Amino acid sequence: MREHALPLTNGENLKHTILLFGANGQVGHALQTSLSLLGQVTACTRAQIDFSQSSAAIAAALKVLTQRYQPTVLVNATAYTAVDRAQTETELAQRINATAPGLIAEAADDAGACVVHYSTDYVFKGDKPEPYLETDPTDPQSVYGQSKLDGERAVASACARHLIFRTSWVVSAHGGNFLKTMLKLAQERDTLNVVADQVGAPTSANLLATVTTQILQTLVERPSTDPRWGLYHLVASGYTNWHAYACYVIAQARAAGWPIKIQDQAIHPIATKDYPVAAPRPLNSRLDTQKLCGAFNLTLPDWRVGVDEVLQALKSPA
Repeated sequence: MREHALPLTNGENLKHTILLFGANGQVGHALQTSLSLLGQVTACTRAQIDFSQSSAAIAAALKVLTQRYQPTVLVNATAYTAVDRAQTETELAQRINATAPGLIAEAADDAGACVVHYSTDYVFKGDKPEPYLETDPTDPQSVYGQSKLDGERAVASACARHLIFRTSWVVSAHGGNFLKTMLKLAQERDTLNVVADQVGAPTSANLLATVTTQILQTLVERPSTDPRWGLYHLVASGYTNWHAYACYVIAQARAAGWPIKIQDQAIHPIATKDYPVAAPRPLNSRLDTQKLCGAFNLTLPDWRVGVDEVLQALKSPA
């Protein structure tokens, strides 16, 4: 039986003021809805703050926003996610993924607020045979992974009341992702080659947003001495590989009436070495969530629950 995370409830903290950065992304889009249970959510646009600008410009824009809205929570869902392009756009990736999160955390600390930030499995090398713990040594193999690790460290050092969630393989009906790419290609192509030796847990943006809000409901008014502030792994339960994930998505879509062209036997598994890309990918993206579930009494759903919900939200074009 597939279990869902605990449902959100309308708590007593609707007085909170939340600044949300990156609201147009997969996770940010979902957060706009879930965070409204805590209070007023202001989704900060690029017109208000551009994280590709200089540190001084970012800091100045943050000062204006915090003075105007007097936030109690700052949530950073923005990120530079072009993993391969980051290998050459190093400075931009560093500014958006490391410098900006640190400045957001500083602004939160100055305002007496807490900060939420999202990170990635790419902070690990990906060669561990078991799921990664929060305490495992980091060893990013790409510019993207290093920039995200630097962002984690900047946030943690700037604001004691922080929540950093490492996640992987994010999926949503909003924005671009692997699931939507596979759906498109399955309607157009006769054959597909999909990597089969990288494992992880497809994690829905709605799950990330829901759990973030649940945890904030618990912690938002707690002091920095509460030991539950800190770094957590947050992914759906179970795991798969990209090839099996693609096969599942395409089979479900076919059953739901999507005009799928490709036959199941024409979805071929390949090795990572046979699909060269600029930035190395972790072979093992599995993240252990025992710390999170234990600290907040959570049960995380199987990855297929979120994938099914995304497919249902997209619906068949047929």
